[in-house]
Amino acid sequence: MSGITSRGVVSLLVLATLAVPMTAGCGGEEPAAVSEAGGSVGTEAAVEASSEDIAALADGGNQFAFDLYSRLAGDGNLFFSPYSISTALAMTAAGARGNTEREMATVLHFPTEDVAGKASFISRERVVASFGSLQEGLVASRESRGYELHVANSLWGQEGYPFKESFLNLVEKHFGGGFNIADFVGDAEAERVRINAWVEGETREKIKGLIPPGGVDSITTLVLTNAIYFKGQWAARFDEERTTDAAFHGTGGDATVPMMYQKGDFRYLENDVVQVLEMPYEGEEVSMLVLLPRIDGPRGLEVLEASLTPEVLSDWSWRLREQEVKVYFPRFEMTWGTEDIGDHLAALGIHDAFGEEADFSGMTDLKDLFITSVFHKAFVAVNEEGTEAAAATAVVMARLAIVEETIFRADHPFLFVIRDDATGSILFMGRVADLG
Repeated sequence: MSGITSRGVVSLLVLATLAVPMTAGCGGEEPAAVSEAGGSVGTEAAVEASSEDIAALADGGNQFAFDLYSRLAGDGNLFFSPYSISTALAMTAAGARGNTEREMATVLHFPTEDVAGKASFISRERVVASFGSLQEGLVASRESRGYELHVANSLWGQEGYPFKESFLNLVEKHFGGGFNIADFVGDAEAERVRINAWVEGETREKIKGLIPPGGVDSITTLVLTNAIYFKGQWAARFDEERTTDAAFHGTGGDATVPMMYQKGDFRYLENDVVQVLEMPYEGEEVSMLVLLPRIDGPRGLEVLEASLTPEVLSDWSWRLREQEVKVYFPRFEMTWGTEDIGDHLAALGIHDAFGEEADFSGMTDLKDLFITSVFHKAFVAVNEEGTEAAAATAVVMARLAIVEETIFRADHPFLFVIRDDATGSILFMGRVADLG
């Protein structure tokens, strides 16, 4: 998808604002093999990400966005951050090995490299370095770029659990994910509150209660969190005095909403299926792409979603041309989640990570960790000034419960009775001293 740069991830995050069902399915290609060269990863791996690596990572992230969209979309509104989810899972995958890593890399569409003439091998070090470079390039302040985009990562690990230093160093170096000692065994609820408070602070109080009650417990061992916050003002703002009440013809019926209006020069495209409008934010580095079906009602949305792929979106983006457009756009605010998207990720192909076959030996030598939940929550507000959006993801990992085997081996003399269970009356009684 060469037409979308590393910032295409942010564009897709904003694009999801208007989401309702999507019918396009996910890819069914064979899982990519994962290179085990340089097995352990840490600060000693001096791997630098190239611009091609970052572009490939963004392309893969966009494909993951479409795959997950098709799973999450139902009959109502939808808003999520594929970037937040993929970043939290990428930190987790950095500690995965074997088939667990292969499945996660395939579903997340990590960029590939050519090794021994095979383009199906993935360098773990290049992937994490690319994530770090992408994140560094995305972060922005109002003073530097005209908009604010904040990304933060953190790890919360059980006190005393033997996490590998190489894994913790890797996450700290490339994701900026600091390690916080937690005591889930002693007070899981207090740790849940603490993690949620961190998320709330990193998202300017827009994402509250990311991990729901009961989302962590005494066997929780590691929680990997990502938070993203965006606030930008339109390059061409709407005049609030021109906002009027108007009908919005939704899938559930008509509703009266505040409809904003302006006339100006915008990059625009139309065809038989869709009208595409690009509304840039100040700084001209991030924009909202709005895809409006030409056919009104649910049928039009179904036709659009059935035809939409990352490649199609890229092609439409390249075909946008500046022209004068009268824009009518609703003012709205939406919160989506908290949702546990673990089942959706499993349906896309991440299986081993959620069960006894999980291999996170890159995190610990104990090899007893698996993912229990992946919580996600997102918020967006669009008004005359611009857009404010935030999202957070928590990957919750636990230890496999140690089940003590109970063994009853009747290999020596024993007594037995046959009784009436209702009354307890012994009907027969005996003993076995010898057999054979």
